[in-house]
Amino acid sequence: MPLRIPDKLPAVDILKQENIFVMDNSRAHTQDIRPLRIVILNLMPLKVTTETDLVRLLSNTPLQLDVTFMKLASHTPKNTPAEHMAMFYKDFEELKDMKFDGMIITGAPVETFEYEDVTYWKEVTGIFSWAKTHVTSTLYICWAAQAGLYFHYGIPKYPLAKKMFGVFVQKPIDPLLPIFRGFDDSFNMPHSRHTEVRREDIIKDGRLSLIAESEESGVSMVMANGGREIFVTGHLEYVADTLDREYRRDKGKRSDVDMPVNYYEGDNPDNKPVVTWRAHANLMFSNWINYYVYQETPYDINKIE
Repeated sequence: MPLRIPDKLPAVDILKQENIFVMDNSRAHTQDIRPLRIVILNLMPLKVTTETDLVRLLSNTPLQLDVTFMKLASHTPKNTPAEHMAMFYKDFEELKDMKFDGMIITGAPVETFEYEDVTYWKEVTGIFSWAKTHVTSTLYICWAAQAGLYFHYGIPKYPLAKKMFGVFVQKPIDPLLPIFRGFDDSFNMPHSRHTEVRREDIIKDGRLSLIAESEESGVSMVMANGGREIFVTGHLEYVADTLDREYRRDKGKRSDVDMPVNYYEGDNPDNKPVVTWRAHANLMFSNWINYYVYQETPYDINKIE
């Protein structure tokens, strides 16, 4: 697809090596098309990895997307060079007067903290509020999903005795929803989290729709406002070795981390991971772009409200 991303973003070269078509800004400006504006608030510590994971999935559509990366003014990343942030990211203050067709807000390594104790809570919740009137559809992932559900709807999170870690079977509750177009009767989703939101809290709030869940990992997808807000508690954007890298990083350092389940060939960490979620990841992101962004957003982007 003609995906407009900043010139020299590392994801460009990585994805071209995978034969995924991306287009930098220089070439995209020659096309007479009103692109969809997508803003990504990337809260993950490894910015380049997350950028690449998300751009890879966003590329699976014939629509032209103009991707902007947003950062927080109240938080300085420790694992990404300042030069990279300065070159490719913009503060919320620079973007707050703009409208966007779609927004993705990623997870963050702060889930064991109370929400109000997160140092950037005030800024990030200001962005949550802003998105309700400046974005056609917002996709909240992992910690952002829990935080968004708490901020907008008062849904609490609960600590888990053991990290939810591995790949788990999910069931769409309403398979006819456009977000599940082309899905099988069940699909797999990676999870890596220490907290959860619970089914009973979701279903008693009439503003929320529980749309996918798992017998093992619980609530996985929640929708509000007809798809203007979609909350995903797992990580369909993860690539083959993401859970493996997390496992080897934390092995022996934490007491609450076991081997990721349903992940390694033969459930043996000496074997390679088996990817069982990639097709549905591509479907979900392309369905989100098509049915909840493109078909819902006004042609005049300034009419989003």
